[in-house]
Amino acid sequence: MAAKRSDGLLADFALERLCRAYWPPLYAFIRREGYDAHEAQDLTQEFLSRFVQKEWLGFLQDQRGTFRSFLLTFLKHFLAEQRVRACAQKRGGGQPLLSLDNCEAEEREALGSVDGLPADQLYDRRWARAVMDEAARRLREEYAARGRTALFEVLKELQPGEHGESSYAEIGATLGLTEQAVKNAVHSFRRRFGEVLREAIAHTVDGPGEVESELQYLKKVFAG
Repeated sequence: MAAKRSDGLLADFALERLCRAYWPPLYAFIRREGYDAHEAQDLTQEFLSRFVQKEWLGFLQDQRGTFRSFLLTFLKHFLAEQRVRACAQKRGGGQPLLSLDNCEAEEREALGSVDGLPADQLYDRRWARAVMDEAARRLREEYAARGRTALFEVLKELQPGEHGESSYAEIGATLGLTEQAVKNAVHSFRRRFGEVLREAIAHTVDGPGEVESELQYLKKVFAG
């Protein structure tokens, strides 16, 4: 909505965030629809350029439900249109939205471990990862603002139940913290990550009442 309603730098910033966050699920869906890597890159670029041009953002005015579903619906219409027009030479318009330097890594992420997964399910899987990555990015910015980036990099690797107290002691020795301080930091990190994740989800749904259901769907996607 910031991209739709704003002008200048704020709109550009919002659009860049939008494109960066949703590139992985869009690209993964297109690849699973049968396009090769180069075609999928071009198509993803062109699809996102439509949002930069604000051709479709106006439809959000009366949008109900999740942005995830909204985007996938328009992607399917877009691909159908591209098949009819067969205008591959015009894709992207010469105006790259994002650097494609990481496409090889994205290709491995998109297809490497989910061979055979239907396109819609692959899209949801990559969407879930994108949401988690966005929450982690926001939390990292919070830690960086307090000069605690090193602590963030350690805490983000600690999954519940995987580290005993000796590990906390070793971490504390590395960071110059007591074992109890590390325990407290882990607890605070997980609590705040949950809050930031909820905030990230809230930005993709129509209202507060839909946040919990979308969080449950995210958990379902990961469980699958």
